Amino acid sequence: MKWFSRSKVENNTPSVEQVLSQLHTDGVHLTIQELLQYQSKAGLIDLKASKNQQSKMAGNYLARSKGRGMEFDEVRHYQHGDDIRAIDWRVTARTGKTHTKLFREEIERPVLVATDFSQSMLFGTRLLCKSVQAAHLASLVAWHAKQRGDRLGGIVFNESAHIECKPRSRKQGVLHYLHTLQEIHQLSLTQQEPLTHQTAVSAFEENCQRLRQIAKPGSLVYLITDGNGISEQGVRHLSIISRHCELVVAMIVDPLEQNLPDVGYRLNVAMTDGESRQQFTLGDAKIKQAYQLKARKLMSGKQGLLQKAGARVFTISTDSSIEAQLTDGVSHWIR
Repeated sequence: MKWFSRSKVENNTPSVEQVLSQLHTDGVHLTIQELLQYQSKAGLIDLKASKNQQSKMAGNYLARSKGRGMEFDEVRHYQHGDDIRAIDWRVTARTGKTHTKLFREEIERPVLVATDFSQSMLFGTRLLCKSVQAAHLASLVAWHAKQRGDRLGGIVFNESAHIECKPRSRKQGVLHYLHTLQEIHQLSLTQQEPLTHQTAVSAFEENCQRLRQIAKPGSLVYLITDGNGISEQGVRHLSIISRHCELVVAMIVDPLEQNLPDVGYRLNVAMTDGESRQQFTLGDAKIKQAYQLKARKLMSGKQGLLQKAGARVFTISTDSSIEAQLTDGVSHWIR
């Protein structure tokens, strides 16, 4: 059984209900309507390659081979065999010597988005469940890839199922991925069989392995997860991906996973992760500090493994919209 909770928000404008209305969501379920809205917000992110990869396909969207492309590179002296259509007449007239323009060929880059809808993602205490926030980010990445003219594909998975989407160009590729997000998310919500943490770890490893197999050199690989299933074996697959692709990992976090809530009095509460049950006393400063330190250690361990895999990592919280976090610079780059 899955439990969803949303704490009361005081003295906030707009209210939680207003934000949910603006996002066209209830914070738990996923609809195509709420994913379509990110088409108009594609400019919030930039998928331009941040570094040169070892693959020829992996520059800043530019091939290292020079030819007649859309991106100007440099001007040099005309050489026998150069295309006369590329002669730079202004430079030629100014210098008195014939010069020709060189271009770098523009190459579309496959963008693969792997979205994790495991049971640990079906949790939220403020605005959205982690799975819904993950879907919103996946949609934003997908629409931005379409805007840049890249081919969009990837994997959507949970512990019991996954669907692979082959990279496609134009709007059809995005819509196919969005419908896949909705399908697997609904499957996760209706999952009745209790699953163990080891099941999540195995599923994560298997999907990282599959992602490694379908990621062509020079691709941008986006992994959206809470990191609950991260393991050494999964990291090995991600490390191989990062050798020839740009690997970005978005960690989805909920405020309750980082800090116990502030209350004005001592209150005993029970918490469970589905396998074990613990008692916490809210309002106790020492318990809150111990909880925070343990949470930081857990997150630091996940970060260390992802950095070991060569990934660029950032965090997105469930307590506000992606647009608000990206606009205000709230999202946190780990490396």
